[in-house]
Amino acid sequence: MNSAYMSQKAGCFAVPKKHIKIAVFCAIRLISTVIRRTDPHQYHGILRSKQAICESAKQFCVAKSICGGREAFGRNSTDWHRLLEMCAFTRTLILDEDGIYDPTDFNDRLLLGLKGTMSEAELHLIQARLRGGIINKARRGAFPSRLPVGFVYDADRNVRLDPDQQVRDTLALFFETFRRLGTAYGTVRHFRDAQIPFPRSEKNWADQCTVTWVRLNLGMALSILHNPRYAGAYCFGRRRVRKRLDGGTVTHDLPPEEWTALVRDAHEGYLTWEEFTANQVRLRQNLVLPEQVGGATLAREGAGLLQGLVVCGLCGKPMRTLYHCRGGQGKADYVCRTRDPSHTKLVCQSMVGTAIDAAVGALVVEAVTPEALAVSLAVQDELVARAEEVERLRRQQVDRCAYEAELARRRFMRVDPDNRLVAETLEAEWNAKLLAQADAHEAYERHRLADGLALDAEQRAGILALATDFPRLWQDPATPMRERKRMLRLLLEDATLLKQDKTITVHLRFKGGAIRTLTVPAPQLIWETQATSREVVEAIDRLLETHPEYEVAVLLNAHGYQSSSGKPFTVRMVEGAARKYGLTSHYQRLREQGFLTVEEMAERLGVYIDTVKTWRRAGLLRGRQYNIKGKYLYEPPGEHAPSKQRGIALKHRTGADAQDTNRELHDSTLGGAV
Repeated sequence: MNSAYMSQKAGCFAVPKKHIKIAVFCAIRLISTVIRRTDPHQYHGILRSKQAICESAKQFCVAKSICGGREAFGRNSTDWHRLLEMCAFTRTLILDEDGIYDPTDFNDRLLLGLKGTMSEAELHLIQARLRGGIINKARRGAFPSRLPVGFVYDADRNVRLDPDQQVRDTLALFFETFRRLGTAYGTVRHFRDAQIPFPRSEKNWADQCTVTWVRLNLGMALSILHNPRYAGAYCFGRRRVRKRLDGGTVTHDLPPEEWTALVRDAHEGYLTWEEFTANQVRLRQNLVLPEQVGGATLAREGAGLLQGLVVCGLCGKPMRTLYHCRGGQGKADYVCRTRDPSHTKLVCQSMVGTAIDAAVGALVVEAVTPEALAVSLAVQDELVARAEEVERLRRQQVDRCAYEAELARRRFMRVDPDNRLVAETLEAEWNAKLLAQADAHEAYERHRLADGLALDAEQRAGILALATDFPRLWQDPATPMRERKRMLRLLLEDATLLKQDKTITVHLRFKGGAIRTLTVPAPQLIWETQATSREVVEAIDRLLETHPEYEVAVLLNAHGYQSSSGKPFTVRMVEGAARKYGLTSHYQRLREQGFLTVEEMAERLGVYIDTVKTWRRAGLLRGRQYNIKGKYLYEPPGEHAPSKQRGIALKHRTGADAQDTNRELHDSTLGGAV
């Protein structure tokens, strides 16, 4: 830089031209003072030389004098240009080993920006080299990472199975249980019901991984099932971390084809790679909707026998299984929710699954001839092996507690008796270990007796009897619906349903490629199931000729007739059936025969309405009751119509020819009435 430029730069800060060197020296002294006030761990060794001071002042030290010397700036263009703005605003010089720069000057500002960009590029190149080295090492399977529970590093940094036999046996039982049950939640429930502790790897205060025994939960189970390490594979880059605007991070799981590195058979494992991929497929099948997995879903507890196997015969897409309650029992419907091309119809087709499931179940019972002896022996051997495996794990837990109690005893025996503080602590630890040993032994004996009762000779004989009779096993109410579905999946590939006017066509495709077609009557609609039978309608029509509706209900119930819902008849049911099927009511039939209402009778006789009612009760008029409220219709009086007669009581006006017209309940039978 020339002297004019330096003087101009110095003049901005009222520094005389001849004292430029003094100003630079003072700036360095100021920067040194600021650095000495910062965190010594962060700037260790910076003050050893003037060159180090200038290097720190290159980008950050002046800004730290502005900000108090505590905040750290990132090595990127954003923070660098923000620093330049702050220095320009406070008219602060920036210096490095090459010279002094004025942020308010355009040329210096341009040069400082270029240096910041070069610094950021240098940092990017350093990070790229480091990342490239990590990726190259990971692709060879040599980059170390934290191992999940069940694996350890040996002295040569090779991955080995955990030397703890209980840890290995527990993980082996975990994968075997998942293979048998097919769900992660079912596996967790099995471990909790059996009270089997599960190992978990944790870091202690010395940053060393230790194994603790806890209750298995769903998160742990899914983490183990999705980890390819247990299949003996080395993996790197399974997840991608992204930053949010609020400063947090979001982690996304990547599919295997997007992983950075995947090396199969890199070390020992608890299962093969084929078993691991089969477990991933099964976990995807555990999703609720079949269209999400593109195939059959896992057998569950619902009432739908073909759940996860049904295919729509119109559009060819998987159908959903919807559950609801009918008559106090769970029922299943098969529904396809695909929209038509016009986007006006949501449901492609839907049908009740009760008749379909019954027909498919009957076909399976008829077509399947089980190899009874082989099936029964396999079931028995599996139950025995399962019980022995669980018992062995519980016994290992007892042995572990006994070892820890013995170890605590040795520690207590080696302590100096005069050191009471240490002796009391070790004694309390010994007592705690003895209590844990007693609890483990008690739990072991309790579960051993329970397992023995579950596998006694009588129940094993029952298993043999059920296995020899497949229809009995299928129709046994104690057989869970999940087991029926699992047996059906061993035979069927899928079932295509096509609903027509009055029938449902079911195309069954078996595993071997054979196809069977069934035709099932379509279930009746709700209004059809609640329709009154023709026989009952005809009986009601005949009885209404001589009986009012309430008497018709009594007579129908007396002769064993029931409504469509299986309930006794009531007056409202009889009236509703008459209206529904167009039957003439008893009132209308009497009117058609010429019967008069009480108002019409009073007008014809020229008396009050109460007088007409009194004459009917006295037998002077004939009436027919037509409803349960006690209302009557009256026969026309004819030539001998009653009239008012003063001075004569009603009891003296009723002669032998008077007839009691009070309608009583007929004691005639329905056969006679009809």
